[in-house]
Amino acid sequence: MQATVVSWLPVVATLLPLVGTGCIYLVEGRSWQWRNGLSVATAAIAFGLVLAMYPAIAAGKVLVMEFPNILPPLGLSFRADPLGFFMAATMSLVWLMVTVYSLAYMEKEHHKKRYYPFLILTLSGSLGVVLTGDMFSLFLFFELMSLTAYVLIIHEQSHEAMKAGYKYLIMTILGSLALFFAIIAVYEISGTLIIGRGIIGWPSPLALGAFVAFLLGFGIKAGMFPLHVWLPDAHPVAPSPASALLSGLMLKTGAYGLIRVIYNVYGISLLQRTNWMQILVWLAAITILLGSSVAILQDDIKRRLAYSSIGQMGYILLGMGLMSERALFGAVFHIFGHALMKSALFLAAGAMIHKTHRRSIADLEGIGYRMPLTLGAFTLSALAMIGIPPLVGFLSKWELSLGALDAGRPWFVVILLASSLMNGVYYFPIIIAGYFSKKSAYADGAQAWSMADETSPVMLVPLVLLAAGTLIFAVLPNSLPYVLAGKSAHFLFHLGGR
Repeated sequence: MQATVVSWLPVVATLLPLVGTGCIYLVEGRSWQWRNGLSVATAAIAFGLVLAMYPAIAAGKVLVMEFPNILPPLGLSFRADPLGFFMAATMSLVWLMVTVYSLAYMEKEHHKKRYYPFLILTLSGSLGVVLTGDMFSLFLFFELMSLTAYVLIIHEQSHEAMKAGYKYLIMTILGSLALFFAIIAVYEISGTLIIGRGIIGWPSPLALGAFVAFLLGFGIKAGMFPLHVWLPDAHPVAPSPASALLSGLMLKTGAYGLIRVIYNVYGISLLQRTNWMQILVWLAAITILLGSSVAILQDDIKRRLAYSSIGQMGYILLGMGLMSERALFGAVFHIFGHALMKSALFLAAGAMIHKTHRRSIADLEGIGYRMPLTLGAFTLSALAMIGIPPLVGFLSKWELSLGALDAGRPWFVVILLASSLMNGVYYFPIIIAGYFSKKSAYADGAQAWSMADETSPVMLVPLVLLAAGTLIFAVLPNSLPYVLAGKSAHFLFHLGGR
């Protein structure tokens, strides 16, 4: 077991955005510059606080802080192990990029006084999910994140946004009830909710019921079939920065919860004896194929990206369900890679929509003539999603494929390859039409690249950095995210799972 060290860092990193939210509200009526500056500063400081945990994590320590007298009888606890740190670092990095992007994107949008506080408040909930030390504390922050995200989804307050938000809210409530039942059942069985080694040692009808309830509660947030129905409606109607966070990060909280359930609540030994994981594995396979195939049929660019997210989440669910270390390695690294890829894609799509006021893929033909850097970032991220080497998407699919073979499931490699083919089917037409089509009035028959209508640098820099990360973090020797993903998988599989 790794040594535990008492530290305030997980607590401060989680609660700082709560304080930042209050400060943003206080300065909102006085100065929009202060509001914007505080939003970026809060996200940046949160990222710095998470990075400050790295020396201890690298030294093989687990950071903990417990408050047993708060919220009795269970208390409140915080914890940062390799997986929690990896998730928190990914979240805070992408959140910072999206917050900077929002400064220009939201400049002419309405309800900015509401948008920025809830943007930062949702960051607190998201960090709390991955930096808590027991399932009850995780549940509290999961609820905070889920409810505040609703405000981001309905931001436009159009009929479509309100309808999608209502569906999201109903699904969220159902998921919360399922999680609450599961947590009560685990406490009844084991007498504890501490995240550590498997705390349920034997199968029982109640343990199976709790496992199914966990799949329902966290599966809704992860967009798992057949619980994905809220996702294709919510992502397109939300502002593009919020879509990037919903798809790139908040879906991962559902995956993170399931990883903790599998490896820290039930443990590998019990799940291998009971064969309960077959439920998750086959639902993951259907999720991959469903999301990829339906994405091909979508003409709205954000809706296509939303269905793509469903398929990509299937990779992560499959990796954790195969019960092999390399498959789990691939799943954890895909959490990071997908956060970069899909956030960059949504931000690039948002920049195109923001500039052209067009959402149809057919209407975006020739967009590369006027927005070459934006489409370039979109292209690089799309190639990574397809799995073109040496980008991050290739690395995660490589590890997932090897993990499937380690688990004696070669047919899942075929599913991964089929999904990559379908990814190409729905991404390449956007890229080809954007660069080579002259039919669009937006291209104006231009013969050379132009910067005439490129998006604002405040929007361009974050999306380019995220897209560049899909290459940089794949080719760097001893790439830190790749190493951390491997350590997280090893920690869960050998130390935290048995």
